Amino acid sequence: FIDKDSVINEQIDRMRHAATYSLLSRRDVIIVSSVSCIYGLGSPEDYEAMMIPVAVGQEMDRDEFLKRLVGILYERNDIAFSRGHFRVRGDVVEVFPAYADDMAIRIELFGDEVEAIREIDPLRGQPRENLRRATIFPASHYVTPKSQLRRAIEGIKVELAERLQELKDQIKLVEAQRLEQRTMYDLEMLEEMG
Repeated sequence: FIDKDSVINEQIDRMRHAATYSLLSRRDVIIVSSVSCIYGLGSPEDYEAMMIPVAVGQEMDRDEFLKRLVGILYERNDIAFSRGHFRVRGDVVEVFPAYADDMAIRIELFGDEVEAIREIDPLRGQPRENLRRATIFPASHYVTPKSQLRRAIEGIKVELAERLQELKDQIKLVEAQRLEQRTMYDLEMLEEMG
């Protein structure tokens, strides 16, 4: 039995991402896991649709690429580079995949064209291998397409209005206020963070 702490959870998260990466990028994969590691991962189709393929010679708008990274839950941090983050230096974007702990991907642009893709050491920034293509997998298993998220938010707002009216009809004003505050906070977080 391993006592759960944030380090173990971080390792489990990385291993789950590594397993997902292997399942979607290789054909010779067998995964053996403890029950505690098996959680619902959402729709495989949605997850796969949000992956970002990148190839040398591909046309790519840098700012649009950065927005897509944020859309698949990567966080920009130009100083502390760790799993699930990316950093930008001019026309160079470095992405630290959620499935890795010892490699990152550097994408070098020349204008709107991918000039080079390299696997790099995330600590030293030293190139290890030149790549012709790479696929950026979402930083979280819990990514949801924007259209689906908007529908869910609208549905929650409709249901919230119904529940608030029920509570007000029962003269439970404190409960109504508390429900509205908590739900609106959650909706703001969903709209902001996904």
